[in-house]
Amino acid sequence: MRTLIIEDNCELAVLLADRLNARGIKSDIAANLEEADDHVAVGQFDAIMLDLGLPDGDGLDWLGKLPRERPPVLVLSARSTLDERVLGLNSGADDYLVKPAEIDEIAARLRALVRRPGIREPVDLKVGNLTFDTTNRQATLNGQVLAISRKEANFLEILLRSVGKVVPRERLEGALYSASDPVTPNALEAVASRLRRRLAEAGEDDILHTVRGVGYFFGKRKAQ
Repeated sequence: MRTLIIEDNCELAVLLADRLNARGIKSDIAANLEEADDHVAVGQFDAIMLDLGLPDGDGLDWLGKLPRERPPVLVLSARSTLDERVLGLNSGADDYLVKPAEIDEIAARLRALVRRPGIREPVDLKVGNLTFDTTNRQATLNGQVLAISRKEANFLEILLRSVGKVVPRERLEGALYSASDPVTPNALEAVASRLRRRLAEAGEDDILHTVRGVGYFFGKRKAQ
């Protein structure tokens, strides 16, 4: 899962990004609305976390200009009165939290937004004997908990949300790495290789497939 944090307090933004990353939510940061526009234009985000009082404008005005087909938006603001919260929700925010907020609640609300009907999935993703708990970031195969890294868990989650379909490597890289992360040419292949080994060790060695030059898909190959 990837989110865009729009927050002009640099220290807070970095803290949020680090703590969300530890909970399986990769984050990019925009310090103002101009930067937010740039990120939205080129990035693929599952959710947006939006502060309202920004140096170059009001977050609610910016929210109202987003296209209809956009990621869900969680407002995280110091504006705390009932009227301000109601205004935020009526202006198009999908959820609203008042600062300061606990990081576990922020993460839970972001996941809840992504699970909403139409563009969302359940908490537990299941394929055959494999179950992935998106909250605890834990995968279980044939009753065995897989010892996978954070990046492997994120990789697996994306594939499980598109079982049987090829997920382009560009989409996977966009979800696993923020714009500031150094990414080597073989980084994605390394993640896939490690995850494939974990699956094989648990008894499933023919479920994660590479489509060379395109991407990856999760599921059984169709009989020829």
